[in-house]
Amino acid sequence: MLLTPALLQIRIWELINTEKPIPLAVLISLLVFSVLSWGVVFAKWNSLRKARAANSSFLRAFRKATGLDALALAGEQFRDSPLAAVFGFGYEEIERQLKTLGRVKNKTAVERMLHLGASQEASRLEDRMNWLATTATVCPFIGLFGTVWGIIEAFNALSFSGAASLRAVGPGIADALVATAMGLGAAIPAAIFYNHFGHVIRHLGVRMEEFVLEFMNLAERTFEEPMVGQPARLQGRERSAFGEG
Repeated sequence: MLLTPALLQIRIWELINTEKPIPLAVLISLLVFSVLSWGVVFAKWNSLRKARAANSSFLRAFRKATGLDALALAGEQFRDSPLAAVFGFGYEEIERQLKTLGRVKNKTAVERMLHLGASQEASRLEDRMNWLATTATVCPFIGLFGTVWGIIEAFNALSFSGAASLRAVGPGIADALVATAMGLGAAIPAAIFYNHFGHVIRHLGVRMEEFVLEFMNLAERTFEEPMVGQPARLQGRERSAFGEG
């Protein structure tokens, strides 16, 4: 029996209206997985799109900057940028050392804070990705379970009816295959978007690690050679203000 889209909708509706608890539980589970995974897909697509656009804007501002303070003041403009968040971690550590030690004495601590910020941003970007992985992995098996259960019921009904013909067993098998179709319908998009988003997140992670080096270079230039127009607390720093010791 050919399952056209219209016939598939009819079969799904018939299964939903059935009083059999296991087929109904299978269909509800697949529906919940599908709806939630699509919610994750749309939310993740939007957040990653904003992150990439904000990163580009922040990098342009960062590479034109002659010091760190101006970027820190403009941080609210790049709230969607993971690179801006990493910048905030490094800048806060520099501020802490300036207030307590009078200079940036430990650049290793600044670098550690930058890596910590990159790690936290990577974790934030990966949030809810596990749901897509779970949907892609589990839904085919849930659908297969529903199909096997439906075929068992179809053959049990056939044994009681005594009519050994395709016309007798066909509708039951078609109903059972609906569960497989729904399982694949939930799993395939989840797997595709999981791989796509994973590639984007890995790219953003590499960019954050590269940004750590850019930040350290700018910070060393800022504190070793004070720029004209920077705040008074940065003026007159020794050329070794970013050195160890």
